[in-house]
Amino acid sequence: MKKRILTFVLAMLPALALAAGGGNIHLDKANIDLDNKESLQRGAKLFVNYCMACHSASYMRYGRIAKDLELSEDAVLENLVFADAKIGDTMDIAMRPGDAEKWLGKVPPDLSLIARSRGVDWLYTYMLTFYQDESGGWNNLVLPNASMPHVMWQLQGIQKPLYATDESGHEAVDRLVLHRPGLQTPEEYEGTVRDLVTFLQYLGEPAQLQRKNVGIWVLLFLAFFTMIAYLLKIEYWRDVH
Repeated sequence: MKKRILTFVLAMLPALALAAGGGNIHLDKANIDLDNKESLQRGAKLFVNYCMACHSASYMRYGRIAKDLELSEDAVLENLVFADAKIGDTMDIAMRPGDAEKWLGKVPPDLSLIARSRGVDWLYTYMLTFYQDESGGWNNLVLPNASMPHVMWQLQGIQKPLYATDESGHEAVDRLVLHRPGLQTPEEYEGTVRDLVTFLQYLGEPAQLQRKNVGIWVLLFLAFFTMIAYLLKIEYWRDVH
């Protein structure tokens, strides 16, 4: 019974992600490539630099990243670990939940499974649609009134909203325009976000990297076995005819 419930929940994740993202928001295609090890490596560095100040990835160990992303343990410890963590430790942050709630108003979620619950297109669009509203604070088209600030604003720059009035007379954000350029061009920033989302997708199911490679060999074996079986069939039926 528990297995059936778990299967149902996993099957419903895409629908839940769509509902969480809002059905009226157009989601841009992330077009990630999990076979691109360089993209995964860049995404890992972005994650520890921009996300791990507040968010953990407690289901992932640094040693697993070194193995899957084809990095040496020394390189991981030097570039991805900024505390006294060891290579076998999980990617946890030092901030305690009580302090997080006191300083930030709520405990930031663990991001280990965020790509599985939200979807890569949702995450990609979310990181592209931060803007500064009239109050000077940060807002987001995909997740209005998000409590998270735009941690990568220096790379993207500051976007401002342009409003339009719909048929019912309600004013809503029509589009975003770049008010103050950042350190990267829009195209470069899109690539940066794609790298980050690629790493988040990997975090949700690290085994998928090996599973796809194994799947290729399984298909090749089945094709070879099918050919052998066909040749045997011809040989056996030759005497019958």
